[in-house]
Amino acid sequence: MAAAVVGVSLRRGVPGPVLRAAALQVCRGAQTAAAAAPAPRTELRIKKFAIYRWDPDKYEDKPHMQTYEIDLNKCGPMVLDALIKIKNEMDATLTFRRSCREGICGSCAMNISGGNTLACTKRIDTNLDKVTKIYPLPHMYVVKDLVPDLSNFYAQYKSIEPYLKKKDESQQGKEQYLQSIEDRQKLDGLYECILCACCSTSCPSYWWNGDKYLGPAVLMQAYRWMIDSRDDYREERLAQLQNPFSLYRCHTIMNCTKTCPKGLNPGKAIAEIKKMM
Repeated sequence: MAAAVVGVSLRRGVPGPVLRAAALQVCRGAQTAAAAAPAPRTELRIKKFAIYRWDPDKYEDKPHMQTYEIDLNKCGPMVLDALIKIKNEMDATLTFRRSCREGICGSCAMNISGGNTLACTKRIDTNLDKVTKIYPLPHMYVVKDLVPDLSNFYAQYKSIEPYLKKKDESQQGKEQYLQSIEDRQKLDGLYECILCACCSTSCPSYWWNGDKYLGPAVLMQAYRWMIDSRDDYREERLAQLQNPFSLYRCHTIMNCTKTCPKGLNPGKAIAEIKKMM
C-alpha cells in the first residue's frame, strides 16, 4: 500500500516531505492493526515441584513433601527462579537461602533431583511428566525447610586457619608478597571454591564422621594454603591433620568431585595432602 502511494505521488510531482509523511502514516496504521490482533494462545507447560518442608515452630508437623505447580512459560529457566516464584506468588512461608543468583556465593546449595548442586545454576528439567524433588543438603541439621545448619561446617573451615601466615610478623604489611607465575598457577582449581558444602554433604565419610572428619571442601582449602608459596606454615598445617579422623576418613569415594558445581576436584587435593604427610 505504501508502495502504491509512493508511485502515485511521484507521477503527480508531490514534494518529498509530503511523500514521506504519507508513507509513514500507512506504516503506522499497519503496526496499529498488528498490535490490536489477538495474540496466539500459548499452551500451558505445568511443571510439578515436590519440596521438603519442615517448620521447627510447628511441633505437631513432621517433615513432609509439598507439591507446587508452575507454568514454565511464566518462570525463568533455573530452579531458583521456580523457588522464588513459589515464595513470591504461592507460599510465602517457603524458606531457602539465596543471594547472588550467579553461582558465586554458594548460598542456594541444595539437593535437587538426587544431586547436590546450586539452585541458581541448575536448569529446570522441562520433562513435564517428571516431578522435580528438592531437599536440603543431606545429613545436615535443618534450620527450616531448605535451610541447613552450616555451623559445624564453618567451624571446621575456621579451624584450618584459611589465610596467609608468616613467621616474621614484623614485616607483615610492609610490602607485597611476590609470587611467580608458576607458583600462582598451582592454586588454580583450588581458590575457586565457594564453600557451598555440596561436596562435603555428598560424602558418606562426612555423613558418618562429620564431627571429626573435616570433609572434602575444608581439606581442599587446607591444601590450597599448604602449597601457597607465600605461606610459612606448611609443616604446622600438616601436623594439624596427623590424627585418624581429620584427613584419613577419606576413602576416595569421589562423590565430592562428581557433584562440585564449580567443576573442582576435592578428591585430588585430598590425595595430594596424603602424599605430603
